[in-house]
Amino acid sequence: MSDTAQLASDAGSRDPAVGLRAVRALRTLVDRLEALQVENARDQGWSWQEIAHCLEVSRQAVHKKYAGGRGLLRRKD
Repeated sequence: MSDTAQLASDAGSRDPAVGLRAVRALRTLVDRLEALQVENARDQGWSWQEIAHCLEVSRQAVHKKYAGGRGLLRRKD
């Protein structure tokens, strides 16, 4: 079984320690995937509004999280 599939399985564990660790690991994975896809979208010319629409959040929320050298998409100048 893949690591991700194992995490998904562990998230449903009756043991809270196992389940909570899995949930935390999945949350970290989702955050990294979101940052990667936001960066891909911006590199392809997507607006903050288009990205926000896909993520079902406000334009301001996604901009605050990823623009201006903050968040996971820090630009190196």
